Amino acid sequence: MAALANLAYPMYAHFDFSHSPDTRSYLRMAAGRFDSVRVTHRYRVLVPAAAAVVAAPIAQVYGHIWPQRPDGRWPLRFAFYLVNCLLLAAAGACWFNAARLVGSSSLAAALAMVALLTSRWAVYAAGLPLIDSLYLLVFGLGYYAIRRGPQGVWALALALLLGPLAKESFIFLLPWLLWFGRKTMAWPRQVLALAGGSAALLLVHTLVDSRIGAASAQAISNALEHFENINYSLQRAASLKGLGELLSIFGFFVLIIPAAYWLEKRHASDSSARVYGFVGWAEVSLLGVVAVHMLLSGDLGRMGYLAAPVACAALALAFTHWRRLLNA
Repeated sequence: MAALANLAYPMYAHFDFSHSPDTRSYLRMAAGRFDSVRVTHRYRVLVPAAAAVVAAPIAQVYGHIWPQRPDGRWPLRFAFYLVNCLLLAAAGACWFNAARLVGSSSLAAALAMVALLTSRWAVYAAGLPLIDSLYLLVFGLGYYAIRRGPQGVWALALALLLGPLAKESFIFLLPWLLWFGRKTMAWPRQVLALAGGSAALLLVHTLVDSRIGAASAQAISNALEHFENINYSLQRAASLKGLGELLSIFGFFVLIIPAAYWLEKRHASDSSARVYGFVGWAEVSLLGVVAVHMLLSGDLGRMGYLAAPVACAALALAFTHWRRLLNA
């Protein structure tokens, strides 16, 4: 939380909102206005609602502390900053604990977590009125729960409850959670948790649509329109600019992971030297889920950051075994 608050403050204080319709949508939602909000964002109410609650007491004192910021939205922006820093910090805690569960040391896991939180996408998610932090938390909870096993049942239940309200694209993560989470929580209990999240989402749809007089079919047609982004995403990924965007998701830290893999190949005859032996179908398929998000969104870097739980585990193990790898 402390690291994110430091890194994200300039983003919160100096961002030009005229270039970001997404942030303006969530600010309007937090202010209770849904009529001018795109259907893509309209039902993602949890973070805006939390920001509205936090902003209420802040608004009473904000003008006295920062009189040079008369805009009525400043307390809401500050509330989003606080809420998002907290949610993303919770996601980072999930990454840290999952990395410990795959065999990294505590110090290495902490270093890897902080390294990934220096990503521009973490600063973006923490400093701006967006809902990415909650979705990152859902991914973090899911991966931690699957690595933790039966003792992580609370994390899996929370992911299934929050997921439907976090983002519509949770539908692509859901099969992964249900399949790989079956050893953490039995399917009947998973379905029960998911039913709770789905019922909450249905209630939100009903309340919002009745308030603004919108047709429920708009949400379905909007979701289908995202498939039109696939061709654009593939073309972008194949360009030099897109390749740079992919490589910059986690910054230069990402280069440590393939370097460690190459170094561990020098220990091919020694099974104990397999730094990335933890990688299995759960990790590979989770990266596949992230790839689907990237293709449908068209925002390669921002969606690619959802791979942080696996990236943190891999980076933490590289930090744990760096002496042995370099002295091979």
